[in-house]
Amino acid sequence: MARPSRPAIIATGLRKSYGDKVVLKGIDLEIAEGTIFALLGPNGAGKTTAVQILSTLINADSGEARIAGHDLTREPDAVRELIGVTGQFSAVDNLLTGRENLNLMADLCHLDRAAGRRRTAELLDQFDLVEAASKPVSTYSGGMRRRLDLAMTLVGEPRLIFLDEPTTGLDPRSRRAMWQIIRDLVADGVTIFLTTQYLEEADQLADRVAFLDHGRLIAEGTPHELKRLIPGGHVVLEFADLAGLDAAARTLATATRDDTALTLQVPSDGGVGSLRSLLDQLDRASVSVAGLALHTPDLDDVFLALTGQPDNERAMAR
Repeated sequence: MARPSRPAIIATGLRKSYGDKVVLKGIDLEIAEGTIFALLGPNGAGKTTAVQILSTLINADSGEARIAGHDLTREPDAVRELIGVTGQFSAVDNLLTGRENLNLMADLCHLDRAAGRRRTAELLDQFDLVEAASKPVSTYSGGMRRRLDLAMTLVGEPRLIFLDEPTTGLDPRSRRAMWQIIRDLVADGVTIFLTTQYLEEADQLADRVAFLDHGRLIAEGTPHELKRLIPGGHVVLEFADLAGLDAAARTLATATRDDTALTLQVPSDGGVGSLRSLLDQLDRASVSVAGLALHTPDLDDVFLALTGQPDNERAMAR
Protein backbone atom coordinates (compact mmCIF):
# COMPACT_ATOMS: atom_id res chain seq x y z
CA MET A 1 0.00 0.00 0.00
CA ALA A 2 1.34 3.45 -0.94
CA ARG A 3 2.09 5.70 1.97
CA PRO A 4 0.17 9.00 2.00
CA SER A 5 2.33 12.02 1.20
CA ARG A 6 3.04 14.43 4.00
CA PRO A 7 1.46 17.87 3.90
CA ALA A 8 3.40 20.54 2.03
CA ILE A 9 2.06 23.21 4.43
CA ILE A 10 0.54 23.03 7.89
CA ALA A 11 -0.30 26.33 9.55
CA THR A 12 -2.12 26.86 12.83
CA GLY A 13 -3.39 30.13 14.30
CA LEU A 14 -1.42 32.53 12.09
CA ARG A 15 -2.01 36.13 13.15
CA LYS A 16 -0.57 39.39 11.85
CA SER A 17 -1.26 43.02 12.73
CA TYR A 18 0.13 46.34 11.58
CA GLY A 19 -0.45 48.75 14.42
CA ASP A 20 -4.11 48.52 15.37
CA LYS A 21 -5.08 46.93 12.02
CA VAL A 22 -5.42 43.14 12.31
CA VAL A 23 -4.68 41.62 8.90
CA LEU A 24 -4.77 37.90 9.75
CA LYS A 25 -6.96 36.68 12.60
CA GLY A 26 -5.69 33.19 13.34
CA ILE A 27 -5.90 31.20 10.11
CA ASP A 28 -5.36 27.42 9.86
CA LEU A 29 -4.22 25.68 6.67
CA GLU A 30 -3.27 22.17 5.60
CA ILE A 31 -2.15 21.70 1.99
CA ALA A 32 -1.22 18.34 0.48
CA GLU A 33 1.94 17.84 -1.55
CA GLY A 34 1.58 17.82 -5.32
CA THR A 35 -1.68 19.77 -5.37
CA ILE A 36 -2.86 23.26 -6.27
CA PHE A 37 -4.33 25.27 -3.41
CA ALA A 38 -6.03 28.59 -4.22
CA LEU A 39 -6.53 31.34 -1.64
CA LEU A 40 -9.25 33.74 -2.73
CA GLY A 41 -10.73 36.87 -1.25
CA PRO A 42 -11.42 40.56 -1.87
CA ASN A 43 -8.67 43.16 -1.96
CA GLY A 44 -7.31 43.74 1.53
CA ALA A 45 -8.47 40.35 2.81
CA GLY A 46 -4.93 39.33 3.83
CA LYS A 47 -3.96 37.01 0.95
CA THR A 48 -0.61 38.61 0.19
CA THR A 49 0.23 38.83 3.90
CA ALA A 50 -0.41 35.09 4.25
CA VAL A 51 1.93 34.40 1.30
CA GLN A 52 4.61 36.67 2.74
CA ILE A 53 4.50 34.84 6.07
CA LEU A 54 4.56 31.35 4.59
CA SER A 55 7.40 32.27 2.22
CA THR A 56 9.52 33.66 5.14
CA LEU A 57 9.41 37.25 3.88
CA ILE A 58 7.80 38.50 7.10
CA ASN A 59 7.13 36.98 10.52
CA ALA A 60 3.72 36.19 11.95
CA ASP A 61 2.85 37.78 15.29
CA SER A 62 1.70 34.39 16.57
CA GLY A 63 0.85 30.91 15.38
CA GLU A 64 2.91 28.09 13.93
CA ALA A 65 3.64 26.79 10.44
CA ARG A 66 5.64 23.96 8.91
CA ILE A 67 6.71 23.79 5.28
CA ALA A 68 7.53 20.24 4.12
CA GLY A 69 8.11 19.35 7.76
CA HIS A 70 10.39 22.34 8.55
CA ASP A 71 9.38 24.85 11.19
CA LEU A 72 8.92 28.25 9.58
CA THR A 73 10.42 30.20 12.48
CA ARG A 74 13.23 27.90 13.60
CA GLU A 75 14.31 26.61 10.17
CA PRO A 76 13.77 29.49 7.70
CA ASP A 77 16.85 28.64 5.62
CA ALA A 78 15.67 25.05 5.14
CA VAL A 79 12.27 26.36 4.07
CA ARG A 80 13.84 28.79 1.58
CA GLU A 81 15.74 25.96 -0.09
CA LEU A 82 12.43 24.25 -0.85
CA ILE A 83 10.26 27.13 -2.04
CA GLY A 84 9.97 29.59 -4.89
CA VAL A 85 7.95 32.80 -5.03
CA THR A 86 6.49 34.55 -8.06
CA GLY A 87 4.90 37.82 -6.97
CA GLN A 88 2.21 40.01 -8.48
CA PHE A 89 4.77 41.97 -10.48
CA SER A 90 7.53 40.53 -12.64
CA ALA A 91 10.92 40.52 -10.91
CA VAL A 92 12.89 40.51 -14.15
CA ASP A 93 15.59 42.98 -15.20
CA ASN A 94 14.47 44.83 -18.32
CA LEU A 95 18.04 45.73 -19.30
CA LEU A 96 19.19 42.11 -19.45
CA THR A 97 18.22 39.46 -21.95
CA GLY A 98 16.08 36.50 -20.97
CA ARG A 99 19.14 34.25 -20.90
CA GLU A 100 21.08 36.74 -18.77
CA ASN A 101 18.22 36.95 -16.27
CA LEU A 102 18.19 33.18 -15.89
CA ASN A 103 21.98 32.95 -15.68
CA LEU A 104 21.95 35.60 -12.95
CA MET A 105 19.37 33.60 -10.98
CA ALA A 106 21.49 30.46 -11.41
CA ASP A 107 24.45 32.32 -9.91
CA LEU A 108 22.28 33.49 -7.00
CA CYS A 109 21.24 29.86 -6.43
CA HIS A 110 24.96 28.95 -6.22
CA LEU A 111 24.89 26.61 -9.21
CA ASP A 112 28.29 26.09 -10.78
CA ARG A 113 28.73 27.65 -14.21
CA ALA A 114 28.12 24.51 -16.25
CA ALA A 115 25.09 23.42 -14.22
CA GLY A 116 23.68 26.93 -14.30
CA ARG A 117 23.97 27.21 -18.07
CA ARG A 118 22.35 23.79 -18.50
CA ARG A 119 19.48 24.80 -16.25
CA THR A 120 19.04 28.06 -18.18
CA ALA A 121 18.87 26.17 -21.48
CA GLU A 122 16.31 23.73 -20.06
CA LEU A 123 14.05 26.52 -18.83
CA LEU A 124 14.29 28.56 -22.02
CA ASP A 125 13.11 25.51 -23.90
CA GLN A 126 10.42 24.56 -21.36
CA PHE A 127 8.90 28.06 -21.40
CA ASP A 128 9.16 28.56 -25.17
CA LEU A 129 11.64 31.43 -24.84
CA VAL A 130 14.52 30.09 -26.96
CA GLU A 131 13.96 32.50 -29.87
CA ALA A 132 13.71 35.48 -27.51
CA ALA A 133 16.56 34.39 -25.21
CA SER A 134 19.08 36.91 -26.59
CA LYS A 135 16.66 39.85 -26.71
CA PRO A 136 16.34 42.45 -23.92
CA VAL A 137 13.38 41.73 -21.63
CA SER A 138 12.14 45.27 -22.34
CA THR A 139 11.03 43.92 -25.75
CA TYR A 140 9.01 41.02 -24.28
CA SER A 141 5.23 40.87 -24.23
CA GLY A 142 3.38 40.57 -20.92
CA GLY A 143 2.93 36.83 -21.34
CA MET A 144 6.63 36.33 -22.13
CA ARG A 145 7.65 38.34 -19.09
CA ARG A 146 5.42 36.25 -16.81
CA ARG A 147 6.80 33.03 -18.29
CA LEU A 148 10.36 34.28 -17.74
CA ASP A 149 9.47 35.34 -14.20
CA LEU A 150 8.17 31.86 -13.39
CA ALA A 151 11.18 30.27 -15.11
CA MET A 152 13.47 32.29 -12.84
CA THR A 153 11.55 30.96 -9.84
CA LEU A 154 12.21 27.42 -11.07
CA VAL A 155 15.97 27.72 -11.48
CA GLY A 156 16.53 26.21 -8.02
CA GLU A 157 13.91 23.47 -8.66
CA PRO A 158 11.63 24.32 -5.71
CA ARG A 159 9.08 21.77 -4.52
CA LEU A 160 6.60 24.42 -3.36
CA ILE A 161 5.83 27.53 -5.39
CA PHE A 162 3.86 30.55 -4.23
CA LEU A 163 2.13 32.21 -7.18
CA ASP A 164 0.66 35.56 -6.19
CA GLU A 165 -1.79 36.57 -8.95
CA PRO A 166 0.42 35.08 -11.70
CA THR A 167 -1.79 35.93 -14.69
CA THR A 168 -2.84 39.50 -13.84
CA GLY A 169 -2.85 41.59 -17.01
CA LEU A 170 -2.40 38.67 -19.41
CA ASP A 171 -4.59 38.14 -22.44
CA PRO A 172 -6.76 34.98 -22.50
CA ARG A 173 -4.32 32.99 -24.67
CA SER A 174 -1.33 33.83 -22.45
CA ARG A 175 -3.38 33.07 -19.35
CA ARG A 176 -4.28 29.60 -20.63
CA ALA A 177 -0.66 28.95 -21.59
CA MET A 178 0.33 29.79 -18.01
CA TRP A 179 -2.39 27.45 -16.70
CA GLN A 180 -0.87 24.59 -18.69
CA ILE A 181 2.59 25.36 -17.30
CA ILE A 182 1.15 25.22 -13.77
CA ARG A 183 -0.58 21.90 -14.46
CA ASP A 184 2.66 20.46 -15.83
CA LEU A 185 4.54 21.51 -12.70
CA VAL A 186 2.00 19.77 -10.46
CA ALA A 187 2.18 16.65 -12.63
CA ASP A 188 5.88 16.59 -11.73
CA GLY A 189 5.03 16.67 -8.02
CA VAL A 190 5.38 20.40 -7.33
CA THR A 191 2.91 21.99 -4.89
CA ILE A 192 1.33 25.30 -5.94
CA PHE A 193 -0.04 27.91 -3.51
CA LEU A 194 -2.05 30.26 -5.72
CA THR A 195 -3.68 33.59 -5.03
CA THR A 196 -5.75 35.08 -7.81
CA GLN A 197 -8.50 37.58 -8.55
CA TYR A 198 -9.69 35.42 -11.46
CA LEU A 199 -12.18 32.98 -9.98
CA GLU A 200 -12.36 31.02 -13.23
CA GLU A 201 -8.62 30.43 -12.80
CA ALA A 202 -9.11 28.89 -9.38
CA ASP A 203 -12.03 26.82 -10.68
CA GLN A 204 -9.94 25.49 -13.57
CA LEU A 205 -6.74 24.80 -11.61
CA ALA A 206 -7.27 24.29 -7.90
CA ASP A 207 -7.71 20.99 -6.09
CA ARG A 208 -8.86 22.94 -3.04
CA VAL A 209 -9.98 26.53 -2.56
CA ALA A 210 -10.22 28.69 0.56
CA PHE A 211 -11.94 32.07 0.89
CA LEU A 212 -10.29 34.68 3.10
CA ASP A 213 -12.25 37.74 4.20
CA HIS A 214 -11.23 40.36 6.76
CA GLY A 215 -8.36 38.13 7.86
CA ARG A 216 -10.49 35.01 8.51
CA LEU A 217 -10.96 31.84 6.52
CA ILE A 218 -14.69 31.67 5.92
CA ALA A 219 -14.94 28.58 3.68
CA GLU A 220 -12.71 25.84 2.28
CA GLY A 221 -13.24 22.85 0.02
CA THR A 222 -12.99 21.62 -3.53
CA PRO A 223 -14.48 23.98 -6.13
CA HIS A 224 -17.40 21.55 -6.52
CA GLU A 225 -18.05 21.44 -2.77
CA LEU A 226 -18.01 25.22 -2.50
CA LYS A 227 -20.35 25.73 -5.45
CA ARG A 228 -22.85 23.35 -3.86
CA LEU A 229 -23.07 25.70 -0.85
CA ILE A 230 -24.87 28.28 -2.97
CA PRO A 231 -28.48 27.80 -4.12
CA GLY A 232 -29.64 29.08 -7.47
CA GLY A 233 -28.88 26.32 -9.95
CA HIS A 234 -31.51 26.04 -12.64
CA VAL A 235 -32.36 24.72 -16.08
CA VAL A 236 -33.83 27.02 -18.73
CA LEU A 237 -36.18 25.18 -21.10
CA GLU A 238 -37.06 26.80 -24.42
CA PHE A 239 -40.23 25.98 -26.38
CA ALA A 240 -41.23 26.45 -30.01
CA ASP A 241 -44.62 28.00 -29.26
CA LEU A 242 -46.92 29.19 -26.48
CA ALA A 243 -48.86 25.92 -26.48
CA GLY A 244 -45.72 23.98 -25.63
CA LEU A 245 -44.84 26.50 -22.92
CA ASP A 246 -48.33 26.20 -21.41
CA ALA A 247 -48.19 22.40 -21.38
CA ALA A 248 -44.76 22.42 -19.73
CA ALA A 249 -45.85 24.98 -17.15
CA ARG A 250 -48.77 22.75 -16.15
CA THR A 251 -46.42 19.79 -15.81
CA LEU A 252 -43.70 21.64 -13.86
CA ALA A 253 -45.46 23.51 -11.10
CA THR A 254 -42.26 24.94 -9.56
CA ALA A 255 -41.04 26.52 -12.81
CA THR A 256 -40.91 30.25 -13.54
CA ARG A 257 -42.20 31.15 -16.99
CA ASP A 258 -41.19 33.89 -19.43
CA ASP A 259 -43.90 34.23 -22.07
CA THR A 260 -41.86 36.66 -24.18
CA ALA A 261 -38.87 34.33 -24.48
CA LEU A 262 -41.04 31.17 -24.45
CA THR A 263 -38.91 29.72 -21.63
CA LEU A 264 -39.33 28.05 -18.28
CA GLN A 265 -36.74 28.30 -15.53
CA VAL A 266 -36.72 25.15 -13.38
CA PRO A 267 -34.70 24.84 -10.11
CA SER A 268 -32.05 22.13 -10.49
CA ASP A 269 -28.75 21.04 -8.97
CA GLY A 270 -27.45 20.35 -12.48
CA GLY A 271 -26.85 16.68 -11.81
CA VAL A 272 -27.32 14.08 -14.56
CA GLY A 273 -30.00 12.31 -12.54
CA SER A 274 -32.10 15.42 -12.00
CA LEU A 275 -31.83 16.42 -15.68
CA ARG A 276 -32.88 12.96 -16.78
CA SER A 277 -35.84 13.02 -14.39
CA LEU A 278 -36.91 16.44 -15.68
CA LEU A 279 -36.81 15.38 -19.33
CA ASP A 280 -38.57 12.10 -18.55
CA GLN A 281 -41.34 14.04 -16.80
CA LEU A 282 -41.83 16.23 -19.89
CA ASP A 283 -41.68 13.21 -22.19
CA ARG A 284 -44.44 11.44 -20.25
CA ALA A 285 -46.56 14.56 -20.67
CA SER A 286 -45.80 14.58 -24.43
CA VAL A 287 -44.13 18.00 -24.19
CA SER A 288 -41.39 18.76 -26.73
CA VAL A 289 -38.45 20.96 -25.72
CA ALA A 290 -36.81 23.13 -28.38
CA GLY A 291 -33.72 23.97 -26.35
CA LEU A 292 -32.12 23.59 -22.94
CA ALA A 293 -29.50 25.59 -21.02
CA LEU A 294 -28.04 24.70 -17.63
CA HIS A 295 -26.84 27.21 -15.06
CA THR A 296 -25.06 26.10 -11.91
CA PRO A 297 -23.48 28.46 -9.37
CA ASP A 298 -19.84 29.21 -10.13
CA LEU A 299 -17.08 30.50 -7.85
CA ASP A 300 -18.09 34.06 -8.66
CA ASP A 301 -21.48 33.31 -7.10
CA VAL A 302 -19.75 31.74 -4.09
CA PHE A 303 -17.40 34.73 -3.77
CA LEU A 304 -20.26 37.24 -3.80
CA ALA A 305 -22.41 35.21 -1.43
CA LEU A 306 -19.62 34.70 1.11
CA THR A 307 -17.90 38.09 1.01
CA GLY A 308 -20.76 40.45 0.14
CA GLN A 309 -21.40 43.17 2.76
CA PRO A 310 -23.69 46.16 3.16
CA ASP A 311 -22.05 49.41 2.08
CA ASN A 312 -21.85 50.77 5.63
CA GLU A 313 -20.01 47.66 6.87
CA ARG A 314 -17.69 47.82 3.87
CA ALA A 315 -16.83 51.45 4.67
CA MET A 316 -16.12 50.61 8.32
CA ALA A 317 -13.77 47.81 7.26
CA ARG A 318 -11.51 50.06 5.20
